[in-house]
Amino acid sequence: MYSEDHAKVWINFFEKRLTHTKGIYARQPFLLPPWQRQIVGDIFGTIRDDGYRQYQTAYIEVPKKNGKSELAAGIALGGLLIDNEPGAEIYSAAATRDQASIVFKVAAQMVRNSERLSKLVRILDSTKTIVLRDDPSSFYKAISADAGTQDGINPHMVVFDELHRQKDRDLWEVLTMGSDTRMQPLTFAITTAGIYGESPLCWDQHEYARQILEGVIHDPSFYPVIFSMADDEDWTFEGEPAQGDRPATGWYKVNPALGDFLRVEKVREAIKKAIQVPSEQNGIRRLRFNQWTSSATRWLDLASWDTCKAPFNPQDLIGRHCIGGLDLSGTTDITAFVLLFQIGQEVFILPTFWIPEHNLHQRSIKDKVPYEHWVAMGLVHTTPGNLIDYGFIRKHINQLKDLYNIGEIGADPWNATQLLTNLTDDGFTIVPTRQSMGVMSPPSKELERLVLASHFRHGGNPVLRWMMDCTSVKQDADGNIKPIKPDRLKSSKRIDGIVATINGLSRIIANQAPPQVSVFAV
Repeated sequence: MYSEDHAKVWINFFEKRLTHTKGIYARQPFLLPPWQRQIVGDIFGTIRDDGYRQYQTAYIEVPKKNGKSELAAGIALGGLLIDNEPGAEIYSAAATRDQASIVFKVAAQMVRNSERLSKLVRILDSTKTIVLRDDPSSFYKAISADAGTQDGINPHMVVFDELHRQKDRDLWEVLTMGSDTRMQPLTFAITTAGIYGESPLCWDQHEYARQILEGVIHDPSFYPVIFSMADDEDWTFEGEPAQGDRPATGWYKVNPALGDFLRVEKVREAIKKAIQVPSEQNGIRRLRFNQWTSSATRWLDLASWDTCKAPFNPQDLIGRHCIGGLDLSGTTDITAFVLLFQIGQEVFILPTFWIPEHNLHQRSIKDKVPYEHWVAMGLVHTTPGNLIDYGFIRKHINQLKDLYNIGEIGADPWNATQLLTNLTDDGFTIVPTRQSMGVMSPPSKELERLVLASHFRHGGNPVLRWMMDCTSVKQDADGNIKPIKPDRLKSSKRIDGIVATINGLSRIIANQAPPQVSVFAV
């Protein structure tokens, strides 16, 4: 049964007591747009025969930047202030402390923006808690999965923010199973789509919501909303907003705030970049169009890479300061060392590659890679036998030191202890460059930026071009990226030169050396 009166209590609370907290609408009344008004009205206006709310779980999946946090904050405050629940325990929950604090900060600012609300509650920023002044047993608190087990709680209402980031079920189960004594508990989960295999809890809720929406299962206690573009739809099609009886199309169909506080120009810019950079596409599809995606995707489009192939004379780089990047790979495969010269806005690169000479002809045929041709052209060097001889690499790097002013060398320390120790003894500054997401993402994104701006000068090196074509990247939920090394036993693809380049760029970013005047300027 739908009760207009019950729904109106909540809608009026949003629109007459709460304000927006950020952007162009900051401190203005929280006038619910139609999609949010329907969610609030449905959840709080749908009543069972006994007079209590019908819905105990709400799953709202909507793309990024459509006002999720402010809607969640308003619901948390409403649970504390207008739901008339004695000893109400309201929680906003998230995977990390930082994420959990987002909804709390919005809620706290909504209170501070209202003289009336400020008189009703106390804000305890140190513990991320808001307490009713007249009933201290009623409170709203932000908690996170990384704060440890949350025992002894009896939630009346729980707001889960960005459920796709929740890696395990512990906090979800504690919070959803701890409300058995409440007459009308509510779990309100709001999230963007997640990554297959990395968000099992959210995926389960997504699938349950989808099956309810499609009529596969019936659960009157579960309220599902999914704003999502179908996997086979054209995500580059902008479409138009709803007008009269005509429904929204394209981007507008799945982004209810598009054209309002979500600027369409920003989405256009992101789509334009994603068309050029394939690694951006999964993130765009997931965050802007709410499609569940895989974590791996092909990286840069070769058309963009080829805009950086203008030739230059390496002799003009002799004597200049540069940074090294080293990737030793396996002893039977390609090892790469690159020198990177930051000159003006551009980065020039001189790569060197080594491969064992044993079975070179057979490997060229088996792998369908022109190793022999590259060796004949001097683009790849061989070392005797069937293993990479690290002594050759050490000798070559020392020879390069006589030609160039080599500063730091960024190198993956895995399986490279002896060579890196030897190079240190030779007077080089070796900086271990771990291949973690946190370390690799900034220089990977810097390489993207340089390529798209045509500021990465690789001179059309065919070995490096082949390696870029082989490169896929893994993307996490925060949009960080790192290259994925192919399985050397199952694939003939190699990306060692790209990884060495990223290792070197990590040191350029760390040092941010003043740019030099380009000797190639016209």
